[in-house]
Amino acid sequence: MMDEPNSKHDFLRYLETEKRYSAHTLVAYANDLEEAFLFFSEEFDLGAPAQLRSSMVRTWVMSMSDAGRDPKTIHRKISSLRSFFKYLIRKGEVGASPMSDITLPKLRKKLPDFVEENRMETLLDKVEFGDDFSGIRNKTMIELFYGTGMRLSELIGLNLYSIDFSRKTVKVLGKRNKERIIPVPTETLESLTRYMEHRNAISTTEAALFITEKGARVYPKLVYNVVNQNLATVTTAQKKSPHVLRHTYATHLLNNGADINAIKELLGHANLAATQVYTHNTPEKLKKIHAKTHPRG
Repeated sequence: MMDEPNSKHDFLRYLETEKRYSAHTLVAYANDLEEAFLFFSEEFDLGAPAQLRSSMVRTWVMSMSDAGRDPKTIHRKISSLRSFFKYLIRKGEVGASPMSDITLPKLRKKLPDFVEENRMETLLDKVEFGDDFSGIRNKTMIELFYGTGMRLSELIGLNLYSIDFSRKTVKVLGKRNKERIIPVPTETLESLTRYMEHRNAISTTEAALFITEKGARVYPKLVYNVVNQNLATVTTAQKKSPHVLRHTYATHLLNNGADINAIKELLGHANLAATQVYTHNTPEKLKKIHAKTHPRG
């Protein structure tokens, strides 16, 4: 196999300590590089990254395409290898990157999944969650997802001190350990107050905001299932996840006139390109535009 273990280890450590990538992202990078190096070793018997040529990379890309790999997966793997060689150049371990004239495959632009406003109103105003601890907690978590657009990991990481009831905000720890402050809707704060009354009745030393009936911090599968099962009562969409609620939050803000740069800050995106996926016009928005601008609207 290509002689790159130390370089790869150093690169992954760089991503973890300096770029502050998440454990999930680090695993993805490690797997992508491992797969690429195995291919180059078996196909071309390379001994070092410096021997890699663009033609070999193109062969690798074509092999993935011929195998029916998803274009998005191929896109990510090329990006991983490109980042690795940028790191090697910076460290002086290679003089040039074989990725310089490798183009990323075009991806089909897919609009983000979201739940319509009237369906969210039905979920939060008419669906019965129950008056016990679990029911109140579950509804509050969904309200917080929809009211703030936070990620699954961010909600799970919330602690008791994360909510500032007087300022009506929540402090979340996002990707790369970046903190941001998000406004919390008044109704969501009322739900949080009610939830806290029930949470305080549970004997626990856990600092987490959202806990299980046994007093432990909630975990990803539990929260995902809560969202999935409750969204299923108001939508037949294939995807019913916390991330769909994040998409819903952003789409509804945009449809109701929010500035895209403000949405970028609220979502914690590093650049505007990640937020621009929400600039599609939904049928509801198109109807509003038509009614407001067409002479006979």
